[in-house]
Amino acid sequence: MPPPRTGRGLLWLGLVLSSVCVALGSETQANSTTDALNVLLIIVDDLRPSLGCYGDKLVRSPNIDQLASHSLLFQNAFAQQAVCAPSRVSFLTGRRPDTTRLYDFNSYWRVHAGNFSTIPQYFKENGYVTMSVGKVFHPGISSNHTDDSPYSWSFPPYHPSSEKYENTKTCRGPDGELHANLLCPVDVLDVPEGTLPDKQSTEQAIRLLEKMKTSASPFFLAVGYHKPHIPFRYPKEFQKLYPLENITLAPDPEVPDGLPPVAYNPWMDIRQREDVQALNISVPYGPIPVDFQRKIRQSYFASVSYLDTQVGRLLSALDDLQLANSTIIAFTSDHGWALGEHGEWAKYSNFDVATHVPLMFYVPGRTASLPEAGEKLFPYLDPFDSASQLMEPGRQSMDLVELVSLFPTLAGLAGLQVPPRCPVPSFHVELCREGKNLLKHFRFRDLEEDPYLPGNPRELIAYSQYPRPSDIPQWNSDKPSLKDIKIMGYSIRTIDYRYTVWVGFNPDEFLANFSDIHAGELYFVDSDPLQDHNMYNDSQGGDLFQLLMP
Repeated sequence: MPPPRTGRGLLWLGLVLSSVCVALGSETQANSTTDALNVLLIIVDDLRPSLGCYGDKLVRSPNIDQLASHSLLFQNAFAQQAVCAPSRVSFLTGRRPDTTRLYDFNSYWRVHAGNFSTIPQYFKENGYVTMSVGKVFHPGISSNHTDDSPYSWSFPPYHPSSEKYENTKTCRGPDGELHANLLCPVDVLDVPEGTLPDKQSTEQAIRLLEKMKTSASPFFLAVGYHKPHIPFRYPKEFQKLYPLENITLAPDPEVPDGLPPVAYNPWMDIRQREDVQALNISVPYGPIPVDFQRKIRQSYFASVSYLDTQVGRLLSALDDLQLANSTIIAFTSDHGWALGEHGEWAKYSNFDVATHVPLMFYVPGRTASLPEAGEKLFPYLDPFDSASQLMEPGRQSMDLVELVSLFPTLAGLAGLQVPPRCPVPSFHVELCREGKNLLKHFRFRDLEEDPYLPGNPRELIAYSQYPRPSDIPQWNSDKPSLKDIKIMGYSIRTIDYRYTVWVGFNPDEFLANFSDIHAGELYFVDSDPLQDHNMYNDSQGGDLFQLLMP
């Protein structure tokens, strides 16, 4: 079926996909609030799969790896837009950005798109006490300055008091003065309030778990961690885990020759930090000096290990409160972050490094045996303990999946009615989902010998998209406001390739014009896993779009 000359972006792509994909069904279960499983949803900011459980040999993440060892881990999970607010609104509503109509930070979906239900709202309406700690929704206009209260939460969300210092001058430089730097290892006792946001979020989440232990109602607790989002502000001792002499550059640190300018993001946000400004790096392509590249990578990895300790303390508390046998744990990130790949230092693109995210689910009695009395599934592991060994993930799926599947999957795992598939269009429908239900992956019969779950990989597609204001990189290319969007990059990721087409976009009508092709990208996964060699111009150009669709 050839693409229409003008279409509503991924709404059209969804029609094509739905014509060839078999619906997985709702797999509903009987449910009552007396025997319902609790849900702990952990959302991390800007975390790519740089974790031991995803095969990273450098990063020390023993607590997340331990969670993975008791979970079903998805090796190929992708976000629908690689920027905070659009991604979070997308997976928390189960709708794609073309449905939420949020591509920037400046609108509230209930007002500008439709009164779409959210994951926590659905659990709340089904008898759960729903609670938010830290960065779950992106704060500001995109969640109505209330984190979508009162719709989503049983009581007002918690934000750590120290987060207001994240972008202020709290980084002590070599000159002894305080700066607003990108690289910001700190002495925690020396910072305002003597603490950091993620530490406060962990402490509050544990307090809520303690209160909910004696509650007659099941709970849905979402905990959002800030790190490793920039600035890299973390306890300085974590630098010791990553000596600079052990830090390598990205395997592909140069801007690829065949990369269309529209596909490049000029990482303007890190350029605003004082330590980066001092380098006087040219715009838009840089490059950043090699020694500073290593320092950025060092601080990102150190931030990940600091995050891991917070996850470890949270899960250890869940264990201590004897809640591990009655609580589903889902762990994911809103998107990835480029650490020098393609000469980029941010998200804001359709590359795998920006869209590929960790995703794992622990389900008591399904992904792991129920803990015996006195047994701890999640004892705290110290990343500084050199004796700790890398834990292998439990069950794994190599299938491509999308973050929009989080809504139906959590609902199904908790025994709730899985929301129906959305019609196209679905702006008038409050409760439906555009993502697949992943419950079929949790059927483990006859798979005892093989932890890798089989699938039919060539039927699977993950969609992402990213807006641009112009064909060449400029000051607002990373985060264009809706009114400035002129081009939309729609990207298809399969087991074999990533294909992206950059087409004209009308922000007033939310219309993508597939006959107005500005550029294209085609990367073959087997021969070019880093996506450095664009084969689009060697193909049939725009006509390839219809050939590659199922």
